[in-house]
Amino acid sequence: MKKTAILLYPEFSEYELTTALSILMQGGKPITFISLTKDSVRGEAGLVSLPELAWNEVNYEEYDSLLLTGCTDIQEVAKSDDYIRFIKDISSQEGFVIASISSSPFLLAKAGVLKGKKYTVGMYEEDRKASPYFEEENFVGELVVEDGNLITAWGSAFIEWGVTFGKALNLEFEAAWYGKRN
Repeated sequence: MKKTAILLYPEFSEYELTTALSILMQGGKPITFISLTKDSVRGEAGLVSLPELAWNEVNYEEYDSLLLTGCTDIQEVAKSDDYIRFIKDISSQEGFVIASISSSPFLLAKAGVLKGKKYTVGMYEEDRKASPYFEEENFVGELVVEDGNLITAWGSAFIEWGVTFGKALNLEFEAAWYGKRN
């Protein structure tokens, strides 16, 4: 079974990962935590995580999906060409599923992954409209938006986002654990 890549960056949002990680575990889906280096990464609530691989050690063919959380300052993360290159390269595979929440669709937009795709993003409207990377005509003001293999969501919709991601990967899991009947 192919794996899900989880990209970690400074001040990533831990709570946004919780449901998605639990669903991946229930579904028996292997995961790999990835960052720029193998050095520890501190989340926005202070949780320290140790990536298993640096981005340049990843064999893209082993992965069929990518999880991205928001963070305290996504603009700072987006300054790194390495994060953007990794997202662009790994997501270019046929049928690759991407789940991006909160402010992280900004990284997808900068990497060109949102081109022609419906999306949502947890950023202030004026920041989104001021960005040269977003296609404003494709913005949808809903909590969770699916367009093909792309799932975007506001941070407050982390449960629905995780459930939608699990379904997109055809995983077997109990949605009722997360308050979802369908």
